[in-house]
Order: sequence, then structure tokens, then C-alpha cells
Amino acid sequence: MSDDPFPQPQPQPSAQPVPGRTTARTAAVIPAAGRGVRLGPGAPKALRTLGGTPMLIHAVRAMADSRAVSLVVVVAPPEDAAEVRTLLDAHALPDRTEFVVVPGGETRQESVKLGLDALPPGFDIVLVHDAARPLVPVDTVDAVVEAVRDGAPAVVPALPLADTVKQVEPAVVPGEPEPVVATPDRSLLRAVQTPQGFDRDTLVRAHETVTDDVTDDASMIEQLGLAVVTVPGHEEAFKVTRPLDLVLAEAVLARRRLNDGF
Repeated sequence: MSDDPFPQPQPQPSAQPVPGRTTARTAAVIPAAGRGVRLGPGAPKALRTLGGTPMLIHAVRAMADSRAVSLVVVVAPPEDAAEVRTLLDAHALPDRTEFVVVPGGETRQESVKLGLDALPPGFDIVLVHDAARPLVPVDTVDAVVEAVRDGAPAVVPALPLADTVKQVEPAVVPGEPEPVVATPDRSLLRAVQTPQGFDRDTLVRAHETVTDDVTDDASMIEQLGLAVVTVPGHEEAFKVTRPLDLVLAEAVLARRRLNDGF
């Protein structure tokens, strides 16, 4: 096992059509309307800089680096939509990919729905990607797309858990001790990442049907009684939520630039 704390993803060919299979066009929706209060005061989380570039730009590039993705819809904070459009225009992004910016809603679920509504006809696969996961490797994106092309209605990248997990009885007062009620078998558990991939019609139906507040779009597909499958995730696709995550992301990006000229 390598002692390298930041193993680099190995270069992989971008998703290519399989002979005899109809190639479905893929769009990515990036909900970026959240404030990110746990990251501390300041600009919306997606507009915080990483290596001098807004995290949102890193996330958009991560989707556009996949040759399978030909459209990226960014769902921005309503008051910052114009700034987001300017940012996209100011940064070098692949010419083969189109970009659209739409104002977001009050919740992540509402923002994803607004992004779906902005998709033109002709896109059969939709990726939903967190703007706060700026460093997802392209091979992870491609693996999700390929699994949807192979017939899965919903696909999530996921990692095995390294820590033991405890189920507790939540404390009435935050910070008080919480009784442990069970220890789930961690070999059956996975930490889920993004981009999550979907058959477009299935995801649209889920957003029209499921009204519960959910933490990810795959949960909505589960509520429809449809199958969700996993593909291997990647350690560098972590979510930047707290200040320590930002420090780790800066270290990963700095190492990429040193080794690969990223």
C-alpha cells in the first residue's frame, strides 16, 4: 500500500460509445445556490476560491472534462446569477460543452428541479453534481455515465466506510451524550458522492412525485421503488463543507498542479 496521502487518479479514456449501442446525450446539473454556512461567513460556498479559482469553476470543469457531457446547467443563487455567468465567461472551459445559468430555489431539491426544467429536449441522461465537490476525477464521471447507458435508472459513486458507525438515540439538547442503540455492519454501508447519474425521464418523474425533503436525488428514485446502483467513487471527490475540507482540497489541488500541471 502506498504511503502517499493523496493518491492521484490514473488517466483514463473518457466515455466512448459502445459499438451497437445508441449513444444517449448527457447533461449535468450543478446546484450551486446554497450559502454554505458551515464553511464560515463570506461568499456563497460555490463561489469560494480554491487555488485562486472559484470552486464552482472547478466543479464545472470536472463535468466538462468528460466527453460524454455536452451541456452543463449551473443553478446559481438568484442574486448572484449574473456574477456566475460572468465567471463562466471569464474562465477557459471546453468549447465542445455548452453552459447555461439559471436562478435557484430555496432548497437543493427545488434548485435541481429548476435545473431539470432548463434542459432542452434531446438529453436522455442527467448528472446531478454538487458544486462543493470540485475535484472529482473524470474517470468517476465517465463510470456513472456508462452505468446509466447500460440501463440503470440511477447510479451513484460510493466508497466503503473506513470508520465504525454507531446508530444513536438523538439527544434532546444538542451536545448532550447520546445513547448508542446499534452498530451497523459497515461492510454493508457506503458513503455516497456525486455526480449521481439518472435516466432523465425517471428523474423528472421523481421530482414531480416525491415531496419529502431528501438529501440526494437517488433517494427520490428509491422512493419510486426503482433500483439504484453504485460504482466506485474516489477519495478526491470529497465534499468541501467545513474549513478543514478547504485546506485538504487546496493540498490536493496543489499536488495535482505540481505533478500534472493541472
